[in-house]
Amino acid sequence: MDAGSYSASSNKKQSRCPLQEQLLQRKNSRDNLDRFIPNRSAMDFDYAHYMLTEARKGKENPAVNSPSREAYRKQLAETFNMNRTRILAFKNKPPTPVEAIPNEFVSVQQTKPAKPRRYIPQTSERTLDAPDIMDDYYLNLLDWGSSNVLSIALGGTVYLWDASDGATSELVTIDEENGPVTSVKWAPDGRHIAVGLNNSEVQLWDSTANRLLRTLNGGHRSRVGALDWNNHILTTGGMDGQIINNDVRIRNPIVDTYQGHHQEVCGLKWSASGQQLASGGNDNLLHIWDRSTASSNSTTQWLHRLEDHTAAVKALAWCPFQGNLLASGGGGSDRCIKFWNTHTGACLNSIDTGSQVCSLLWNKNERELLSSHGFTQNQLTLWKYPSMVKVSELTGHTSRVLFMAQSPDGCTVASAAGDETLRFWNVFGTPEVAKPAPKANPEPFAHLNRGIR
Repeated sequence: MDAGSYSASSNKKQSRCPLQEQLLQRKNSRDNLDRFIPNRSAMDFDYAHYMLTEARKGKENPAVNSPSREAYRKQLAETFNMNRTRILAFKNKPPTPVEAIPNEFVSVQQTKPAKPRRYIPQTSERTLDAPDIMDDYYLNLLDWGSSNVLSIALGGTVYLWDASDGATSELVTIDEENGPVTSVKWAPDGRHIAVGLNNSEVQLWDSTANRLLRTLNGGHRSRVGALDWNNHILTTGGMDGQIINNDVRIRNPIVDTYQGHHQEVCGLKWSASGQQLASGGNDNLLHIWDRSTASSNSTTQWLHRLEDHTAAVKALAWCPFQGNLLASGGGGSDRCIKFWNTHTGACLNSIDTGSQVCSLLWNKNERELLSSHGFTQNQLTLWKYPSMVKVSELTGHTSRVLFMAQSPDGCTVASAAGDETLRFWNVFGTPEVAKPAPKANPEPFAHLNRGIR
């Protein structure tokens, strides 16, 4: 379709294609008056010079011109086509002036209205007491299960708080000889929970029946401060620097052993695909392990050994929208959040937060990252990814915010600190489309009632 134009007489619009022609004619040529450069090829400069010089002399001295000379001049002018009145000539018609882009075309190109900024409450919506919580950076004492029940270890006791009705119950109390509790982690089914102890054991509990299913021992030599699940595999990290994969379905559960840390393992996180495991330790090391290379016959070699942090690496979080993107946070002398491509081991970005990074959580609904910190502000900081611009800072805790957990719907974050309080923040907002809670999957513990001890 041809580009549209305006008729000089009626100014009526014709059909046009804005993708081909963005400038359309003006309605009135008077709106765009301009000078035009004449076409030199259409000019007779000799004649122009004659008319400006010789012809003018005759007009200034008419007495000199005799009748015979005047007759001769006229005949000569007719012969050489010199009876012209215009000295300068235009060979081509000047172009028609054009007008600015019309309003109807501008309306097509207008940008969409900006998305309104999400309101983020600056105070916690609920605060609960958490007496006797251990102020220990290397432990993991808080987790929120898929059945919307939050677990927290206070000293030697594990408590369960049901977020749907606010009911609180006690799961287990460990005696002083074996306690305190050093880690808790819900299984994917939201019913079973692993409890790590100071005496190097790990207990598996059925929270619905309030019953101990089995105890894993013999793998670690000291306390177990880090836990994570990969379907039916429970991965444990201890103060002895060992990382062990336990298949909870079989009598002899230890199937893999990862050795790479020289000090306590304080961070463990499996990727969403279950193919890569990230581990952080008090030796300032971050390791990436590949599940496909794991072997029960020998110690598994790491895929990447990352040494960029200058303090303990506890805070780990896999990105929910990019499978090979990992965020890690360093301790008090490091203070940095780093982003990694776990396929290549490359550090993509590093941000100095100014304080100890205790925990990290990705927003499931927006491209945002939440971090919790220690001295001096003891704050939660919400970052926009990938620009890492601060969106909001949430304060209220009076001691370092050691632990964070995210609700199953991804909207609410629970934080526990050394000030012995548990706070709930509506920091991630409401998802645009409500996602149903994952269905319970009994597979990881399907054989536990058949006498496995």
